[in-house]
Amino acid sequence: MNATPRSNDTLVVIPTYNERENLSDIIARLLRSAPTVDVLVVDDNSPDGTGALASVLAAGHDRINVLHRTEKDGLGAAYRAGFDWGLARGYERFVEMDADGSHQPEQLSRLLDRLEDSDVVLGSRWVRGGSVENWPLRRSVLSQGGSLYARIALGIPVRDITGGYRAFTADALRTVDYQNVLSRGYCFQIDMLWRAYTAGLRISEVPITFVERVHGESKMSSGIVKEAILRVTVWGLRGLPSRIAGDRKNAAVTIRAARVAREHSHAS
Repeated sequence: MNATPRSNDTLVVIPTYNERENLSDIIARLLRSAPTVDVLVVDDNSPDGTGALASVLAAGHDRINVLHRTEKDGLGAAYRAGFDWGLARGYERFVEMDADGSHQPEQLSRLLDRLEDSDVVLGSRWVRGGSVENWPLRRSVLSQGGSLYARIALGIPVRDITGGYRAFTADALRTVDYQNVLSRGYCFQIDMLWRAYTAGLRISEVPITFVERVHGESKMSSGIVKEAILRVTVWGLRGLPSRIAGDRKNAAVTIRAARVAREHSHAS
């Protein structure tokens, strides 16, 4: 499909699976807070009727769109599908946002304002001014520890590597070759950021307040954590010699080759 001119050039992609209790509120807050953005709900055939609710909401508002997928296939696949949909329709800026209310729509302007002079903007819990609410200590330690481990292993100089509240330019998505990012769970976020960093894109962080969900269950699982640890470790070890030598470009090539080899092995 050819790109066409749009009155709104920003698309907020919201993946959903069993988020019926949260969806109406997060979309209403988003439309109030950001009157110049469109919304795409990417639903993975939620058994609780989230997709059906999204269709009802979309029927009553021309800024709400829905992409129905046939099965639960992971966060990464949902975002790839959402990016495909938006790029085909000519959107120039893309935002990743959770449906559960943990990402505050009222803070979206912080990301979009910074995107004026950046290629990728991260809503960060761990920079000055960032915070989390209603998290147990164990969850906070796990999140900060995961970001620290990935930062050291991959050499990415940002504070919040695993966060999911992000904004990209369309050109940034094309540059990182998002369609070939095969990480399924939250490792998708690390993978996308690593690609952006090794491509030399301008990456910024802005402080956000992350609020733990009130309704529903977190999609985080031990399998998702294990995937992230394994992939980051493999990528980091393969690129370590070049990084020690101070050659970021060669490190990127080496780790990209390791990533492709592992993904092909996983697919087979």
